[in-house]
Amino acid sequence: MTNILDNNLEFEEDTQKDRYLTFVLGNECYGIEIKYVTEIIGMQVITVMPEIPEYVKGIINLRGIIIPVIDVRTRFKKEPKDYNDRTCVVVVDIKGLSIGLIVDSVAEVLTIPEKDIVDPPQMNRGAYNRYIKKIGKVGNEVKLLLDCEKLLTESEIENLSETI
Repeated sequence: MTNILDNNLEFEEDTQKDRYLTFVLGNECYGIEIKYVTEIIGMQVITVMPEIPEYVKGIINLRGIIIPVIDVRTRFKKEPKDYNDRTCVVVVDIKGLSIGLIVDSVAEVLTIPEKDIVDPPQMNRGAYNRYIKKIGKVGNEVKLLLDCEKLLTESEIENLSETI
C-alpha cells in the first residue's frame, strides 16, 4: 500500500529535479539547486555583529526569524561592489540553517538536463573551486553550479548557529 504523502514527496522532488536558480556575480553566472532556495528578497537592513568572518555581513530579521547573511562576492574573494537596486538576498536552507546569500542580481530559474551537466576541469583545485560542484551547459554559455553544502564548513555552520 502506498502512502499518499510519499507520492506527494516524489512529485515535489521531480518538479525540482534539474532546476537551478541562477544569479550573477560580476561577469559570472552561478546556479544553485532550487531545492535549497527558500525565497528571494531585496536587500534588508543588516545588523553587523562583532567578531564574525569578513564574508558574513551580519544578520537580518526576516519576519521574526534571525538569519545570517553572507556576501558571496567576499566569500569567493572577488572585488567588493556597492549594493544597488539589483542586489538581493537569496535565502537558502543549508543543513537546517537558513542563510541569506547576497548576490549582485538574480537571473532566472533554469532547467538544466543532467546530460548538459559536466564535472569542472581538474585545474587548480584550490579553495575557490571547492564551491563549484558541476558546470551546466546552457546554449553557448556555462553556468557554474555551486555546492550549497560546501559554501560553509561544518565549523562555520556551527559558529553561525551559536551566533544567532
